[in-house]
Amino acid sequence: MPDTSRTIETAAAEANGALIAAAYEAFSRGDVQGAIAAFAEDILWHVPGRGPLSRDYRGHDEVLGFFGHFMQLSGGTFRLRIDEVLAKGERVVVLCTESARRGGRSWSSPQVHVWTVKNGKATVFWEYPGDQQAEDEFWASEG
Repeated sequence: MPDTSRTIETAAAEANGALIAAAYEAFSRGDVQGAIAAFAEDILWHVPGRGPLSRDYRGHDEVLGFFGHFMQLSGGTFRLRIDEVLAKGERVVVLCTESARRGGRSWSSPQVHVWTVKNGKATVFWEYPGDQQAEDEFWASEG
């Protein structure tokens, strides 16, 4: 007899992974509203470190402000490449590489993004940079 609960859990995890992957694809196309549509109204977005972008953002407006801030700092050069999307239950882990330019400096870093998805919406985002100090220094530098 098939394990129905495992089948349902696997389907939910796949749907959560697809939701997050679609949000990244929308963001990469410049469709910020399409990306935001995957987020709960009260999403908690955590950016670690001590740089100018580091803090907790809550809700769509603050996350949109965050997006605008790093795009402004990078002169629109920020890019995100998805390496792998892993999903289990409510948790989605995205292995990716972020890059940007500021003035004559370029930066690229492997990242781990951890999402919590509930009821078809991303409720929590947590970023784990490959090199926190280099990221803080890049975003804090004069463009």
